[in-house]
Amino acid sequence: MRNRWLLIATIVCGLCAGLFRYLQTHSAPSSESKAAPQAAHYIDSSLCAGCHASIWATYRRTGMARSFYRPTAETTVGFTTKNPTYYHKASDSYFTVFERDGRFYQQRYQIGFDGKQTNTLEKEIHFVMGSGNHVRAYLSRTGRGTYVELPLAWYAENGGYWAMNAGYDRPDYPGFQRNITYGCMFCHNGIPDIPSGNQETGAEPVFTGRMPEGIDCQRCHGPGSRHVEEAARPGVSIEQLRKSIVNPARLSPAREMEVCLQCHLQTTSSRLPSSILRYDRAPFSYRPGEPLADFSLQFDRASGNPRFEIAGAAYRLRQSLCFQKSGDALHCTTCHNPHDVPRGEGAAEHYRRVCEGCHAAALKSVVASGKHTDSRECISCHMPKRRTDDAVHVVMTDHYIQRQKPARDLLASIAEQAETQSTTYQGEVILYYPPKLPEVPESELYRDIAQVSQNNNLKEGTARLAAAIDRYKPERMEYYLQLADAWESSDQPGKALSLYDYAVHRKPDSFVALRKLGFGLRSAGQFGRAADTLKQALARAPQDASTWHELGLTYLNLGLKSDAAASFQKAIEFDPDMAEAYNSLGGMRLESRDPQAAEAPFREAIRLQPDYAEAHSNLGNLLSSVGRFDESKYHFELATRLKPDYSAARFNYAIALARVKRFGEAQHQVETLLQSSPSNVEALDLLGSLLVATGEIRAAVDRYQAAIRIRPDFARAQLDLGAALADLRDVAGALPHIRAAAGSTDPAIKQEALQMLQQLGQTR
Repeated sequence: MRNRWLLIATIVCGLCAGLFRYLQTHSAPSSESKAAPQAAHYIDSSLCAGCHASIWATYRRTGMARSFYRPTAETTVGFTTKNPTYYHKASDSYFTVFERDGRFYQQRYQIGFDGKQTNTLEKEIHFVMGSGNHVRAYLSRTGRGTYVELPLAWYAENGGYWAMNAGYDRPDYPGFQRNITYGCMFCHNGIPDIPSGNQETGAEPVFTGRMPEGIDCQRCHGPGSRHVEEAARPGVSIEQLRKSIVNPARLSPAREMEVCLQCHLQTTSSRLPSSILRYDRAPFSYRPGEPLADFSLQFDRASGNPRFEIAGAAYRLRQSLCFQKSGDALHCTTCHNPHDVPRGEGAAEHYRRVCEGCHAAALKSVVASGKHTDSRECISCHMPKRRTDDAVHVVMTDHYIQRQKPARDLLASIAEQAETQSTTYQGEVILYYPPKLPEVPESELYRDIAQVSQNNNLKEGTARLAAAIDRYKPERMEYYLQLADAWESSDQPGKALSLYDYAVHRKPDSFVALRKLGFGLRSAGQFGRAADTLKQALARAPQDASTWHELGLTYLNLGLKSDAAASFQKAIEFDPDMAEAYNSLGGMRLESRDPQAAEAPFREAIRLQPDYAEAHSNLGNLLSSVGRFDESKYHFELATRLKPDYSAARFNYAIALARVKRFGEAQHQVETLLQSSPSNVEALDLLGSLLVATGEIRAAVDRYQAAIRIRPDFARAQLDLGAALADLRDVAGALPHIRAAAGSTDPAIKQEALQMLQQLGQTR
């Protein structure tokens, strides 16, 4: 037997020698900043096929191997009719997928004001995410190395169909701007290269260099370079070869299971920190064989998650009595061969044999007693396929092993429910995995961070985190940033700002800390310091479009319009799809009374993001100001439909209606505005003016007086009230209000008030 193993080792060495030579000339170390527990680095996984051809061939059929890949006609347009078009009613948008010159694209368009196609936007499909067993999502690469998820997805149910991606089935869907995070890529692909400067918590997810295509051997076996080197070394023993790579089957039950749990343990996709990456770990630094808790911590609601969600197979399995009573005997590979998948009728037989491995005697007994059918097909009843609650077009196996199949129709269509503040879980966030942590300061800090990181237990969690930080005074600045964010969310910006400042003091070269401090300084009105801080942040990340945009807004606050325009243009240069930058540029030009120059950026903002209520309102305001009322009405109505509580849109719409003497409609817009914002003094004043225009002067006086009671120094309402009282021949009552307006710092109001006093035969 020993001679046989030596012969195999010799053959393996011969096969891998060529691979090692290839590796020496073609591979490069990973860019991970966190040193791996092993000295090895990641390689091109196709090298594995040289020695493991049979396993390689069967593994390529699994969903994991086909989880990420470049598009082909078959995976994009090959299964559709020619030029398929999908209409999304909620956003009134049309989508199509097509091929042009051997490349694949996804396009969206709408029908505009004039009945013609408008807001056309197309993006190239660079990668497909998802094997197609359940769903295929389509990704497009941006010029700065990020990936965005395109709105339209393909679902496998009922032979396949098009529908919106999860979270997109609403009027204000994320458009073409949903970033693929490091977390997304971690569970859908092999280990990519990422820049060292973008590994910091909160940094933009940027991917450079090598991009794997699919979850490869190394996600379960660890980086492969040392294994290839050992295989090419003359005289290597089988034991040495084994030690150079991780074999999950040789790990302890917990460590073996964690190889799967790294991606399949998500407690929920709704707003909750289902996992927190440890601050001393880089995004892709987990290595099979190390405790998963050394890399990330998993959290859950205090009462558990009642929903069935797409990435929670292991979470559901762990709720099953079969798992809980198995004593570590039941784990993922009990049923699943990671190197192959059972197919056809053999699949049911395979899973039946697994179940009967524990339940054969009990099954025989209950069948004999008539309490169970003689069917040996276990899965369809005890682990039935169900529609997932978070991705409503996906049907997949529920890994919660249950005695009775639920009586309801598990495949019935369900509507996507957008998560809102009122539906988001509010309460204690508990540690889920590992069940316990060592009682050290770091453990307490992470448990407290879980309460506040997504505002689930904000009030109590903020107090707890503040106390823990004060008690332990941790070295890493991330703890202080997290507490600062919690203070910001708690409407205590002063406390937040001081902590952002302290975080920068702890780590002056942190782009994330500098950016947060710069944003906080602008919100606090410290515009000069904000500009300096944002420029420091940009020195570390010169392509960050959101920081350029914030710098532009800061320059506007400082009255530096040319610098603001240059900053907005920089934001657009680095992110041509940033609708906010176009809207800000248009707004600046409109305020400079250059409507012709403002129109193009407003329209571009809407083309990029058709649900952008602010841009529709701004364009409507512009069109109204140049006499194009019908088109302005179209955009105002879109803005108010997209964002019914958007006060500025209703206010500007009312003014546009008043310009064309449609006072009743204008009054309706203002009254609707006041229902949600009863203390809006500008709206009260406008309503008063609309009532004056229809001859209801006494009713107008009531509205003006209401505005002044709320804000006595509101000069426009003082002037309008004085004029209304004068119209009612109450000059004595009018004069104090007109004189108050004459003291205004607004030159136009002051001049109008002085003229009114002169007409009434009064001096100031």
